[in-house]
Amino acid sequence: MTAAPTRGTPATDPVRATSTSTGPVQRRRRITELVLLFVAWAIGIGANVLIDPEQAMASPGHVYRAAAVLIAGGLVLHAVMWFRAQYADPYILPIVVALNGLGIAMIHRIDLLMDATAATNQVLWTAIGVLAAALVLVFLRDHRRLRRFTYISLLASALLLVLPLLPGLGIEINGARIWISIGGRTFQPGEIAKITLAIFFAGYLSTNRDVILLAGPKIGPVRLPRFRDLAPMFAAWLVSIGVLVLQRDLGTAILFFGLFVAMLYLATGRLSWIVLGLIFVAAGGVVASQTFGHVAARLDAWWHAFDPAIYDAPVGGSRQIVQGIFGLASGGLFGQGLGQGRPDLVSYSNSDMIITAFGEELGLVGLGAILMMFFLLVSRGFRAALGTPDAFGKLLAGGLASIMVIQLFVVIGGVTRVIPLTGLTTPFMSAGGSSLLSNWIIAALLLAISHSARRPVVTGPASDQDIAEFQAHEREEHERAEMLESERAERAERRRARQEAARKEREERKARQAEDERKNATAVPTTDRADDAPKKPAPDDDPDVDEPDLDEPKTEPTNQQPNEWKGATS
Repeated sequence: MTAAPTRGTPATDPVRATSTSTGPVQRRRRITELVLLFVAWAIGIGANVLIDPEQAMASPGHVYRAAAVLIAGGLVLHAVMWFRAQYADPYILPIVVALNGLGIAMIHRIDLLMDATAATNQVLWTAIGVLAAALVLVFLRDHRRLRRFTYISLLASALLLVLPLLPGLGIEINGARIWISIGGRTFQPGEIAKITLAIFFAGYLSTNRDVILLAGPKIGPVRLPRFRDLAPMFAAWLVSIGVLVLQRDLGTAILFFGLFVAMLYLATGRLSWIVLGLIFVAAGGVVASQTFGHVAARLDAWWHAFDPAIYDAPVGGSRQIVQGIFGLASGGLFGQGLGQGRPDLVSYSNSDMIITAFGEELGLVGLGAILMMFFLLVSRGFRAALGTPDAFGKLLAGGLASIMVIQLFVVIGGVTRVIPLTGLTTPFMSAGGSSLLSNWIIAALLLAISHSARRPVVTGPASDQDIAEFQAHEREEHERAEMLESERAERAERRRARQEAARKEREERKARQAEDERKNATAVPTTDRADDAPKKPAPDDDPDVDEPDLDEPKTEPTNQQPNEWKGATS
């Protein structure tokens, strides 16, 4: 009897039987996650208290609300994973909670200086983000289901990026038109579009990877794919570049293009895509600096940041960058201490420049610890990508981790003048509801994929649900294989038709050439026929013809027949 399909192992005949497992058994590690959650709560809630202990004692409302959301949200997600994703990575959730708590604390600290309420909104969006992450874990039992929505994700990305351009819905803030206003609240659809674009890239590349790798012309050591194989991806890239042109947002355009190049590299493993991507970025930057005024202003503020004329410019100046650098410098090695700095001197210090606020108050050591947490989070995402068995899951997890890497590099590189300042937000820490929501969804997707990567092969007979899932997966794979085979057959038929037409054309051309050669060989040249033809002798050459007497008068004969030529033939 054929062995039954078990969870995590393919089979050809879904018949109930007993199977064995030979791989290493993974532990659930949920207790480890719970212990680390206590550490994360201590970091986040403790930072909120240390910002201003006297204020926390006098008016503890914000501290209580932030603590309630962090604790309740962490416990809800922990409970969901007990039932839905028991083998999910135990380090992702505590790291995210700690980063989110630190972000709320710093935003609250800046609110106390500027008499603002951004921290309250951040706590609300944290609750919404945790709820969204829980829904993803509950309803997404298998991340491979997202593969069915490959092209729908592309259309959704285009729609999300077009929404801010619609009159009456999109609004322009600080020269960039990337927000929409609904009910008096703003939202940035591009933050959700980065997730849908990652799903599209993962689905398309996992299906067409071999075609992209093997088909196409080869120029030196680099094999370029055919344009028709990359046409959908180039369409997605053009949509993302349209953000730069129409929405005047340099940071989002760099993020989307970086995601495009990173996922191509993850799918093909060829460093040439990174090199070509850097070349395109450099060329695009030169063209954009000569074409778009806001890009030229960003480049001037980056390259000539300490120029007094640019520093004091009312629009597009470098004051924000220079003040952020001074804030980082004043922090030194160990920082001024929480609540002891002046991050309010830097514009947008609670969103775009929040890294400089942490550097000023926690110093290089504290900022390095935060970056280390981001490093651990990204490494767990790539670890999930390495562990999952399917190509779609590998590319999706790698793409989502790459989003955080690119976004963090662009943010830190901008505030330290490594690259021009772009306006992207720090994941989980900067003020902004749409960014926080999208990053919580990314964390949930990484948890779901890590569960598939770490769960062991279940031994024993397959259940009805396992068999139904296996049969549905087999049908989907069979339909996909038939579609690919049909496309290959159509391409082969078109290729054979072109080859047959070319062969017939060559044969006809050869036949015409042979016929022309045969006619030329058998036909007599005109000059030879003129030499061989019998010549009509002239009157002077014929001896039998009498010379006319010039002295005799010339008379016209009447009934006389024409003289016959004698010796006309030779």
